[in-house]
Amino acid sequence: MNTIDKHIVAIDLGTSKIALTVAKVEGNDVQIIYYRETESAGLRYSSIFNVKNVTETLSAAISQAEEELNIKITQAVVGMPKYPIRKVNANAELDGRGETTDITEEDINYLKSFAQDSYPLEDPEKEAIFGAVAQSFSDGENFQIIEQDIVGMTSDVLEGNFKIFIGKKSSLAKIDTVLKKSGIVTARKFFTADTTAKAVLLDSEMENGVAMIDFGGGCVSVSVYHGSIMRHYASIPFGGKNITGDIQIESEGSISRDLAENIKIAFGACMPEKLQNLSEKIIHIKSDNGEAEKKLPVKYLSEIITARAEEILMAILYEIQESGFADRLMSGIVVTGGCAQTANLGNLIYDLSGYRVRTGYPKHVFSFEGCEGITDTSASTSLGLIMAAKEDQTINCAVSKDGYVPGMVFE
Repeated sequence: MNTIDKHIVAIDLGTSKIALTVAKVEGNDVQIIYYRETESAGLRYSSIFNVKNVTETLSAAISQAEEELNIKITQAVVGMPKYPIRKVNANAELDGRGETTDITEEDINYLKSFAQDSYPLEDPEKEAIFGAVAQSFSDGENFQIIEQDIVGMTSDVLEGNFKIFIGKKSSLAKIDTVLKKSGIVTARKFFTADTTAKAVLLDSEMENGVAMIDFGGGCVSVSVYHGSIMRHYASIPFGGKNITGDIQIESEGSISRDLAENIKIAFGACMPEKLQNLSEKIIHIKSDNGEAEKKLPVKYLSEIITARAEEILMAILYEIQESGFADRLMSGIVVTGGCAQTANLGNLIYDLSGYRVRTGYPKHVFSFEGCEGITDTSASTSLGLIMAAKEDQTINCAVSKDGYVPGMVFE
C-alpha cells in the first residue's frame, strides 16, 4: 500500500442530503480538501430505509470525490441516526483499587466502557448503545465530582454516573451494508449529538449552559450542555421536509416537491410580520402542463413556514424543560443544521422561549480553502465527524490510486 497522505473521509447521511467530506492530515494540521452535498434518497429521519437508493447515491458521491482528488477511498467515518434515540441512566463502579491509588484518565475511560458494555438492553436483538456520556463521579466519600476534578485524586473506589443513549441495531447494520455495497468499509460510527456540538459550540457556552438545536431535513434534535457536559438529548421526527410538504399541500398539489423546496430556500422566512416590504411580493409559478399560472404571496408562504416551525420548536422547548436545566442555560440557544439559516428563525425561537439565540456555524478549526459550503450550518455534522475522527490516530480512509490494489480490504 502506497499511502502518500493520511486522509479522513466523513459521510453525513441526512434525510435531505448526503454530505461527503475529505480532510488531509499532516501531523496536527488538518485541511479540508473536499466537501460536496448530494440530494439524498432512501433516508427517513436520518436513518436508511432503502438500501439500494442510498447505495446508488453514495456510490456516485464517492466516485466523484475519488476522481477529483485522484485517491481511492477505502473507508469512512459515519454519523449514527439522530432518531429514534432513548436515554437511560446507568452507574458503574471500580473498587479494591487501593486507597493510595491515583485515579487516571484511563480509569475514567475504562469505567465508561464498562458502563456502556455491561448495560442490560431491554431487547439486545433490536437495540444498540449509540453512546455514553459521564455525568459525575464519586470516590465513595465525595459526590457529584466532574471528570476534570476527579482525575488525580486517590481512592480505593471509583463510581460513575452515566447517560446511555440507545437506538436501533438495524440502523447501524444498514450503514455497514450501504458502505460495503459502495465499495468501502466503516472505519467508525459516531453519535453526532456530541460531535456536532463540539464543532459548533464555544467552550464557554458548554460550561455556562446552552441548548443546541440541530434543525435538519428529516428530524430536529436538541443537546443540552451544562458544566461542559451533555446533560440531555432528544429528537423528534419532524424537520425541513415537513415544511416543504406543507408548501406543496397549500399549493393544492400544483407544484412538485423539488419546486416547493426551491421556493422555501429562495423565499422562505418565519414571522410574516417582520418581512416588511418583502411581504408584498408575489411568487408567480408557471405550469409546464398548460394550467393557469399560480400565485403564492410571500407573506402567505411565511405563514405556512411559521406554523410548522412553531410546532417543531414547541416540541423541542418541551424537551429543554424536561432536561431539568431550562433555568440554567446562561448562553441560551444555538441553532444549527440545514434549516438554521431560515430568515427570522432565531427571532421566532426568542419570541417562543425568551432565550437569546445565535446561529451555529462550524468553528474555523481547520483550513478549507476552495471548499464551497463547508462553512454553512448544514456542514456542522460533517465537521464534527472530522474533529472526532482526528483523535483516532489509526484512521486513514484513502490511498493514492497508484498504490491501490483491487480487492484490497481495510478493517
